[in-house]
Amino acid sequence: MKMSAALEKAFNTQITLEFEASLVYRQLAITMDEMDLPGMAAWLRHQADEEIVHANKFIDHVADRDNKAVIGSIPAPTVMVTSVLDAFEAAYAHEQRVSEAIRELFRAAEKEGDLDARPLLNWFLEEQIEEEATVSEIVGRVKLINDDGPGLLRLDDELAQRPARSTEA
Repeated sequence: MKMSAALEKAFNTQITLEFEASLVYRQLAITMDEMDLPGMAAWLRHQADEEIVHANKFIDHVADRDNKAVIGSIPAPTVMVTSVLDAFEAAYAHEQRVSEAIRELFRAAEKEGDLDARPLLNWFLEEQIEEEATVSEIVGRVKLINDDGPGLLRLDDELAQRPARSTEA
């Protein structure tokens, strides 16, 4: 079932936001590399790749429904951080923004009675709970560590263990 023009536009806005999220995570990864924290940088790069997977899921959904997927204009990331805590708080704030955008997309689909969007949007609602919880936990741990060098290095090593995945769903 083809989506309405309004819903197509809303999905395309979400596609653009997912690519923007990927760039935010890439920028944060660059900062962690500059701070000589390669494990955190790798974790953030993997998160950037996961955002591309999310964008691809939305693109596939739009295309599968005979609509046109379009990536909108994406400004360069403006997130500038000076500490590990700043970086992960910025990541958490961005995840919260993405979560709210998905909830708004869900509300738009519900308002139009678009049942075909429900499975995908339900998956994303659950995914965002996990995303926020993961980043929130890292923020909490960074706060516990504070500026303790050995603690930061231990967390850096732990985050480096995240397995790499393809950007294809």
